[in-house]
Amino acid sequence: MPRPIPAPLLTWLDALRCPLCAAPLEAGDGLLRCTTGHSFDRARAGYVSLLGGGGAISGDDDEMARARHRFLETGAYDPLRTALADFALETVPALASADDAGADGAGLPADGARVPSVLDMGCGSGHYLATLLNHAPTARGLGVDTSARSLRFTTRAHERAAAVLGDVFSRFPLADDSVDVLLDVFAPRNPAEFARVLRPGGALLVARPSPDHLAELREAVPGMVDVDPHKEERLHAALDPHLTEIARRELRVPLRLAPEAARDLVAMTPSARHVDAAALAQQFGEDAPTLEVTLGVVLSAHRPR
Repeated sequence: MPRPIPAPLLTWLDALRCPLCAAPLEAGDGLLRCTTGHSFDRARAGYVSLLGGGGAISGDDDEMARARHRFLETGAYDPLRTALADFALETVPALASADDAGADGAGLPADGARVPSVLDMGCGSGHYLATLLNHAPTARGLGVDTSARSLRFTTRAHERAAAVLGDVFSRFPLADDSVDVLLDVFAPRNPAEFARVLRPGGALLVARPSPDHLAELREAVPGMVDVDPHKEERLHAALDPHLTEIARRELRVPLRLAPEAARDLVAMTPSARHVDAAALAQQFGEDAPTLEVTLGVVLSAHRPR
C-alpha cells in the first residue's frame, strides 16, 4: 500500500511546483502529481524527489551525512544555530510577527494569518531548519538537498519540517514569491533562484566561514580544505546583481572538541574527500586530547532587488 505524503509536505502544496513543467502539484496515493501528469513518488524516508530529469550534481554520501548528524547533535554548533534564528527574527518582520502572535494546537497562526515559510537550501540533516522552526512556532519549513542520505535526518528533524530532494543549481521546484526566509548555511548558492522565490520583505540568510574558522583544526589535519581568501569578493559578485545586503553579523566562539567530535567535523565537510580516513582515526583516537578550535562565521541578510 502506498505510504501517504507526510503532513509537513502537504502544507507546502500551494508553493511547490513541478520541476519539469513548473505546474502546481497535488497529492495522490503516495506521490505528488502535477496538473499536466508528471508524478513524483514518496520515498520510504518521507521525502519526495523533485530533481527533474537531470539528476543532482553532488551530495553527501552516507558517512558524511551520519557524521554531520552526530556532530551537530553534540551541540557544538548551537551558538551558530541560535545566532541564525535570532538573525532571522530580526531581519524578517513576517517571521517575528508570527512568533509574537502565537499558534494554535496545530501549529497554525492563531489569527488565521498567512503561515510564514522557511526554506533551507542545502539543508543537510535539517538541524538549522529545526532551530528556526523552534523559534517561530507558526512557520512551516522545507529542507532541500541533493543528498537522499541527508534527507533521512531532515524528515525527522522537526514536526513541521518537510523534505525534498532537489538541486540548488537547477530551477527550484517552488513558485515565485513563496518564501519568507531562505537559509544558505555553508552551502552552494543560486542567486537568481534565491531572488525569484523570496517574497517582498523576505530575506536570504547566508552563513559562511570567516578566515579563522576551524583554523586550529585545519593546521592539525593535513589535507583539509582552506577557506578561500577571496570568498567575500566572490560572494558579493554573485549576489549583488540579484539581492542587496541589509544586515551583517560575525560570530566567533571558542569550541572544545572531544576526539570523536573532531573526527566527525572533518568527515562531514568536503575535506573528507581529501583526508586519509585511517590517519584521521589514528590522530583523533579515544586517547587523544581535547582540541580547542575557533567557530568563526560571517552571517549576512539579503533582500531581492
